[in-house]
Amino acid sequence: MKIIWLGHGSFRLETKEAVLLIDPWLTGNPVLGEDQHAAAVEGGTHILVTHAHFDHSADAVRLAKELDVPVVGQYDVMSWWGETEGIETIGFNKGGTVDLNGVKVSMVRADHSSTFGAPDGPKAGGSEVGFMIAAEGHVIYLSGDTDIMADMAWFGEYYAPDIGILSAGGHFTMDMKAAAWAAKKYFDFKTVIPCHYKTFPLLEQSAQALIDGLPEVEVIEPEVMKAIEI
Repeated sequence: MKIIWLGHGSFRLETKEAVLLIDPWLTGNPVLGEDQHAAAVEGGTHILVTHAHFDHSADAVRLAKELDVPVVGQYDVMSWWGETEGIETIGFNKGGTVDLNGVKVSMVRADHSSTFGAPDGPKAGGSEVGFMIAAEGHVIYLSGDTDIMADMAWFGEYYAPDIGILSAGGHFTMDMKAAAWAAKKYFDFKTVIPCHYKTFPLLEQSAQALIDGLPEVEVIEPEVMKAIEI
């Protein structure tokens, strides 16, 4: 399994069964060069979207058309895109699980917001979510944009993820200190990968507080387009 950070909250997850493009934000992403865009999405089999904010969903429809692959996510947004954009979608909801070429993806709650920008103001875009991704003997908790939630207690017990990909840049999500606290209290991670940081000056620029808070966990600060092999 290879986990490849595309910057911000975007990832490429390569498994034996599928290549998942998770919240692939390319256009305007300040830490992913245009010369890296093609390699970032090459061979993608599915696009997963956690919520409607531009930095997570702006390229989803375009990539679905260019790659001829389905977009997978919260039912309301998927239904709308399927009807208005003519793309293949797989819509499901919190508590549900879908099988993507053998990779099992379960949808869980997040605590954030989910809107599209529109000329007359923001429009609701379903609800924000996270994913539990089971593949190759591992379970990844992809938190999506979220604060700490009491629901994380049963997430950790029921799904038992060993890898956490946690949005932890602060300001819009929990910060590194909070993510470390949540990881220690609710989960038994072997590996934690922070994201949604470094992109802009108002976000945290270092994961040191996460590293310091989880001395018994392998915390990997990802590098853009450099594969983390699990």
